[in-house]
Amino acid sequence: MRGNTKRPRLLLADDHAIVVEGLRRLLQPEFDFVGAVGDGWALLEAAERLKPDVIVADVSMPLLNGIEAVRRLKKVCPRAKVIILSMHGDVEVAVGALKAGASGYVLKHSAAEALSNAIWEVLEGRIYVSPRIARDVIGIFIESSQRKDGLAVQLTQREREVLQLVAEGRTIKGISVILKVALRTVVFHKSNIMDKVGLRTTADLTQYAIKSGLIMIDKPGTDSVVDRTESTLPKAIGAANFSSPLRSAGHSA
Repeated sequence: MRGNTKRPRLLLADDHAIVVEGLRRLLQPEFDFVGAVGDGWALLEAAERLKPDVIVADVSMPLLNGIEAVRRLKKVCPRAKVIILSMHGDVEVAVGALKAGASGYVLKHSAAEALSNAIWEVLEGRIYVSPRIARDVIGIFIESSQRKDGLAVQLTQREREVLQLVAEGRTIKGISVILKVALRTVVFHKSNIMDKVGLRTTADLTQYAIKSGLIMIDKPGTDSVVDRTESTLPKAIGAANFSSPLRSAGHSA
């Protein structure tokens, strides 16, 4: 613990039990582990109820992905710092996470060495990005923040929800049950998404969702923490605002 007798409250979010257990064992000596959840909706519920100081969440959770969850966590648990974990070094996804409100982005392959330090960094008000992608993230973040919003496809919150669920292979009926909306509402949103992104098939939408980082395709899904069926950036940031994972890893900026 860094000069503080009070252990920060930690909430984990990942749909693989083996990952959760590994993270819990790694972090429990320094942090007060308050719980673990397996999907984005459960994360929102748990965060509002448990009031953690820091949340470590997988980027590709089912039902509601980590980046979309971050956007909503700022409303239900605004004081919590969020670190996104990812298997992929996709800088566009990392930038999206930071823009959504995450304070850190850590690659899973380096979590054992870097995650504890990343948590302390974000709790102290800094932003942490894995050194492997930090330089590119800074560059893309600055470049994208200078673009006009009109250059990017803007989907509503509900459209992003529908897009993820479509890409996960959910049926129209299944989506209507999960989101608690009418069938025709799901069809309406799916049609709007297709019009906005210029696509015409579900397969195309799935590829679009993968490229956008809404879902990942490399997760086996055999050891989930929960099994839910269908029935059921900071505003602006420059390089100087990042914490120093580059320096701490023995690199210079």
